[in-house]
Amino acid sequence: MTTTPILPLTLKEFLEKPNIDESPAWEYINGEVIQKPMPQTHHSRLQLKLASAIELVAEENQIVLAFPELRCTFGVRSVVPDIAVVYWEKIPLNDAGEPENSAIFFAPDWTIEILSPNQKSTKVIDNILYCLEHGSQLGWLIDPDERSIFVFQPQQTPKIYKADLSNSEIEQESLPTLDKIELDLTANKLFSWLQMKVK
Repeated sequence: MTTTPILPLTLKEFLEKPNIDESPAWEYINGEVIQKPMPQTHHSRLQLKLASAIELVAEENQIVLAFPELRCTFGVRSVVPDIAVVYWEKIPLNDAGEPENSAIFFAPDWTIEILSPNQKSTKVIDNILYCLEHGSQLGWLIDPDERSIFVFQPQQTPKIYKADLSNSEIEQESLPTLDKIELDLTANKLFSWLQMKVK
């Protein structure tokens, strides 16, 4: 994660910078301009599989859309969650009925972050809590190294769900999702996506 050693910028000045959406994206947090770490294989695999799983159960019924790396600007921050899940009716559309080709200017309904190696969890948790304070209903912090998912919900104590891949037969509690999303997913199932079976 890189922090720029430049003079402080306002949020408006930050959003006018031409390079903020280069890969990896830059975020504006508490007056600091911070570049997200470059994802590696575990991060990328979980991001792809989870966004696809959410879309599979929710897009056809027009419940939500899952956007990887979508800029969300609200309050005094501009953040780029690994996956931003937004209820269908909140998505701005153009005259052709397509999503506006832009960032969103509200907190996602569900913000999902996946820790990268050497990324500090404190800053990521701070972003999740900020989203919850500004209207998000759910936040996940996925830690591939620890095989755990921290779940954050408004007015509730955070809860941790851990995978036990040595005993995949044991019944696990399903992870909380947004209302109307019928995604039956456990920690074991989520982290099993990292296993590459050799045929």
